[in-house]
Amino acid sequence: MKKQLILLAGTKETRLALQDQLESILGNYVSIQSYSSEESLPERISDKIVIYSSYLIEEEVKHVIGNDCEVIIANRTINHQYIDRLFSLPAGSNVLYVNDFSESVNDSIHTLKALGIDHLHYHPYFPGIKYPQSIDIAVTPGEMELIPDSIATKINLGVRLIDIHTIMKIVDRLGLPEALGIQVADRYTRRIIELSQKLSFLKEEEAKLNQYLKHVVDGVNDGIMALDSTGSITVFNDVLEKITGIPKERALTRKVNDVFHNPDLLHFLLKDIDAEVPYPFLVRQTNVMVHRMPINQENTIVATFKNMDETIEMEKAVRLELQKKGYVAKHTFENILGKSKAIKETKKIARKLARTHLPILIQGESGTGKELFASAIHMVSSRKDAPFLAINCNALPEDLLESELFGYEEGSFTGARKGGKKGVFEQADGGTLFLDEIGDISMKLQARLLRVLQEQEIRRIGGTRNIPVDVRIIAATNKNLKEMIEKGEFREDLYHRLKVLSLSLPPLRERKEDIPLLVQHFIYESHKPKAKIDYDAIARLTEMPWKGNIRELKNTLLYMLAVSEGDTIFTADLPVDQQEKYHVPETKLTGYIKGAEYRTLLQFIEELNLAGKSAGRPQLRLMMANTSCPLTEQQIRLRLKELEQQGFVVIRRGRSGTTITQKGLEALKDQHHNTFSI
Repeated sequence: MKKQLILLAGTKETRLALQDQLESILGNYVSIQSYSSEESLPERISDKIVIYSSYLIEEEVKHVIGNDCEVIIANRTINHQYIDRLFSLPAGSNVLYVNDFSESVNDSIHTLKALGIDHLHYHPYFPGIKYPQSIDIAVTPGEMELIPDSIATKINLGVRLIDIHTIMKIVDRLGLPEALGIQVADRYTRRIIELSQKLSFLKEEEAKLNQYLKHVVDGVNDGIMALDSTGSITVFNDVLEKITGIPKERALTRKVNDVFHNPDLLHFLLKDIDAEVPYPFLVRQTNVMVHRMPINQENTIVATFKNMDETIEMEKAVRLELQKKGYVAKHTFENILGKSKAIKETKKIARKLARTHLPILIQGESGTGKELFASAIHMVSSRKDAPFLAINCNALPEDLLESELFGYEEGSFTGARKGGKKGVFEQADGGTLFLDEIGDISMKLQARLLRVLQEQEIRRIGGTRNIPVDVRIIAATNKNLKEMIEKGEFREDLYHRLKVLSLSLPPLRERKEDIPLLVQHFIYESHKPKAKIDYDAIARLTEMPWKGNIRELKNTLLYMLAVSEGDTIFTADLPVDQQEKYHVPETKLTGYIKGAEYRTLLQFIEELNLAGKSAGRPQLRLMMANTSCPLTEQQIRLRLKELEQQGFVVIRRGRSGTTITQKGLEALKDQHHNTFSI
């Protein structure tokens, strides 16, 4: 029959941890029951060996202990399983040691120091007392919930375990076999050996890490120097040796004012405690930009030295790389064609808006050139040498658009790129971000965008830190945002944030005098740069309403160039739907047949009618091919329709084809003018 042992603890967590420890050692010989004052205690314990987890619980449990019980108060020690977590902290670090009572805190700190784990500065903490606010590391033996919320780094050392002396005392009191005592001693010795091996491994890893960090410091492109609290140089890398010409061996461990003699530089390094921006200095005939970074916790100053001449060359290379990726604006105000008053006034206003760093909202119909203006504004702004990125908010689903705008951390969603990804806000840092079709983003993304505009910082998807960004926003839309606000589809606060400055682009129908210039430009950029356009065709293009604006005009002209035969574009080359929908007003043709091609076409129709032959489009095309104005069947169809509208011909289906009317015959009799007066 197993002997019995009662374990009493203060908390459930301590009870479970110590019971597990005792059962792993004594479980084959002893039946162990455990209770905690936090949960519930038995009414009375009689004639048993009772183990207190600590002398601190004696007052809490004494009322249930019979006079015939034998009590053993356990001594506790650090949980060796987690001790390496302490050795991962830098020597000299200020650490908050957290436990439930002052006595347990002080006992724990005493144990750590007695074990030689004294490379840290321990500050005792238990609920109800103040602690130095500069401390950002806390360790605790299982009491994680007691650590103040403001502490960034929290380390759980696990519940302190019963030490070997107490275990041996329990073995002796229970009269357990001597072999068990030897076994316990062996197990303890084995743990000490494992701990020693672990510490040895950690020291070896630390040495490797220090060597690795040395290689890293020597491998960066900037000079790096570190100063301790006395002003002595502790780090002086190879690049700084190259920049200054000072041998590393001569600089290390010496006072900085014995190595450098520039009083302004020394004042900047040692006196300017609050300096956060880099400053230029001349060091050994080299122009350098020095950035000073105090590390208050370590009482250390780190300074980086950047060779300014090399930096200028690097910036040129970066700009070239950005150009290759398309992160540079391609259009200027010179690329915006037009001589109309409307476009001149718009360009004038846009140039003025470009001088500021404020957000701009560009409003205009689809195809009016909103991205063109955004690019031109960037190119005359103070950010012209920084990135310019554009994204169409209507082209991507909400989730994909969010990741494109704000980026994401590794593992934040299925398919996320290893290492995460920067969003366009980070990529455009220091430059301009053009958000096209801003009226199409969801209310969720509107809220995130508003925060970026207010706080000038973003947080990646799945991220935990805010990233500051310096980006000028130019947004654009073809929608009426005020109507969307009334319908609850767009945030009013975001609207006012975006519309700090506004620019309205005129539609093409309000600047028709620019159409001939635009047409000639599109022809010049096409695969037929020497093509010409017929007078009637340019008149037709000028009269059209162009609801798609410049984009529609360009696409229409490219179609006409593709289907045209020869080097001249005619009205008949228009797309069929535009031929039928947009025809020249009747007043333009009434009383006139313009051009030799109409006269020749009427003559061939009369000739075929007199011969009793069909005047169909295929036959007319063959006859026109041998004249000075050859026409395609499509061009003939359009001209026949215009002639029929004016009563010069009648178009019939079937074999008879087109028939000339009396009005057409009379028109042919006038041989005195290039155009026939009817």
